Amino acid sequence: MSSQLPRGIRNNNPLNIRKGNNWQGERSPQIDKSFEEFVSIEYGLRAGFILLRNYITGGKSGSVHYDTIEKIIRRWAPPIENATEKYIQFVADSSEIHRAQRVWFSDKNSLCRIVRAMAFVECGVWLDPAVIASAYDMV
Repeated sequence: MSSQLPRGIRNNNPLNIRKGNNWQGERSPQIDKSFEEFVSIEYGLRAGFILLRNYITGGKSGSVHYDTIEKIIRRWAPPIENATEKYIQFVADSSEIHRAQRVWFSDKNSLCRIVRAMAFVECGVWLDPAVIASAYDMV
C-alpha cells in the first residue's frame, strides 16, 4: 500500500487501535510497532466495534459504562494526546446524535454512524457505510 495513505487505512485499522490484544483478523507479520494491523478494513472495524461494545456495556466488570459519545471519546481519545472536545463535537455533529444521549450497542444504525465519524477523525477518510455495517455484523 502507498505510504501516502493515512496510517489507519494502511493498517486496515481506521480507528487506530493500539497494540495490546490478540484480534481475529490480525495481519501477520505486524510491522507497525504501536498500532494493530488487520487483513481487511472489516476486521479493523470489527475490533473497534468490540471495544465500543465493551465501553458501552461496561465490559467484563460491568461497572463503568461509557455510553454516550462524550464518554466514549473521552476514553478513546483522552485530552492528554488529542483535541478531545473537537473530536466529541465532530462525532456528535456528523452522527446527528447528541453528545450526551445514551447509546446502545444494539442500535446498529447509531453505532455505525458514530464509528464512521470516528474513522474520519482518525484517518481523514469517509468510509463506505456498507463496509461499516458489514463489520458491525461480524461482532
